[in-house]
Amino acid sequence: MASSYRVFGNYCRTLMAAAKTSAGTTPPATTTTVAGKGRSKGILKPQPISPALQKFVGTSEISRTDAVKKIWDYIKTNNLQNPANKKEINCDDKLKTIFAGKDKVGFLEIAKLLSFHFQKAS
Repeated sequence: MASSYRVFGNYCRTLMAAAKTSAGTTPPATTTTVAGKGRSKGILKPQPISPALQKFVGTSEISRTDAVKKIWDYIKTNNLQNPANKKEINCDDKLKTIFAGKDKVGFLEIAKLLSFHFQKAS
């Protein structure tokens, strides 16, 4: 308290009192949200997708993060990871439609290959 008195002078008590009263209040609500989830910007914003990805995911709009999550869920449930090399995914027919017909895809390539299915913002 003594060091803050040297910096703020007599205003220290006023500042501390204001901080204590504002700490108990909640911050104001953010601007518009998407579907009540509070996500609306960047890779979290739902975007229109290609027909091939629509068929895989089942919706016409999805965020990039949700698309990657759904693809990983599909990969895990169908045991498509290479047991010898977990960084490699063995694509079945359904994944080949999304991943440009490749038989094997590295897990770091997923985001790059998905970028072609999202419409560019203009």
